[in-house]
Amino acid sequence: MRKPLGAALLALAIAGAGAAPAVAAPVDTAGSFGKSVDTETAVSTVRDAVTSTTESLNQALNPSVRAVNFAGTVSLSNCSGSVVRFSDSEDDDPALVMTNGHCLETGMPGPGQVVVDRASSRSFGLLNASGSRVGTLRASKIAYGTMTDTDVAIYQLTTTYAQIKRSYNINALTMADTHPVAGTAITVASGYWKRLYNCNIDGFVYRLKEGDWTFKDSVRYTSACNTIGGTSGSPVIDQATNKVVAVNNTGNEDGQRCTVNNPCEVDESGNVTVRQGINYAQQSYQIPACFGVDNKLDLSASGCVLPKP
Repeated sequence: MRKPLGAALLALAIAGAGAAPAVAAPVDTAGSFGKSVDTETAVSTVRDAVTSTTESLNQALNPSVRAVNFAGTVSLSNCSGSVVRFSDSEDDDPALVMTNGHCLETGMPGPGQVVVDRASSRSFGLLNASGSRVGTLRASKIAYGTMTDTDVAIYQLTTTYAQIKRSYNINALTMADTHPVAGTAITVASGYWKRLYNCNIDGFVYRLKEGDWTFKDSVRYTSACNTIGGTSGSPVIDQATNKVVAVNNTGNEDGQRCTVNNPCEVDESGNVTVRQGINYAQQSYQIPACFGVDNKLDLSASGCVLPKP
């Protein structure tokens, strides 16, 4: 899994001021996992900046691609994320931020470990539609976090949805509560890099194994979503509904088999497939059933299948 790169300063000099995103804060110990900050080279950073510009032009010229923007996404010190709500959330509920479990400031949860209701004062940079940082949001706690079966963390904030709307005129992204469909046009919106990746859901992976961790029913992207370090935790948005259907988390970088940063696909018969250069996300439709009135976590609620402590 991945978090951005020490070579970014050199890349800025090569690509030109304003052509590439800002450099991240110092990397923490989770920086080597999945799509969080890693040691990408300056060459790959320049290539990525060029690709981003090309994709933006393609989107402008192709009206069939829905214009998803950055409003409601957030940047973390080493990852991306988004302010999310459920279909039955109230405006005066404490707002929630979703990112990856491997992006937790407390370190990556081990296999079988679930973090619940742990105090946190982590800050998040809130972005507007154009990707400009307009404010800082702060957590009151980690409501939920795990890397078992999925790779997700949900933070509860000190502010409500109504307060965010009033202060910044930004709405939270709504999470879908149904399983996405293969072929769906999606956008991976990275608040860290302020970059949008457009592609389709290629299919679903019975088990995605990466090092000691195993994820269930993962989303596999088509190759156009060539996400890089720093995109961990980005919302995966259905272009037709503008709802969040998954959270971006990893990809096979080197063609290795089932190692960290090189997840492999395992089917129901145990057959292993390695797809170098292909990236993945974890579905989020299971999450709404685990939160009740006032956005309170309830892992015993009917229909809640998230792993429990």
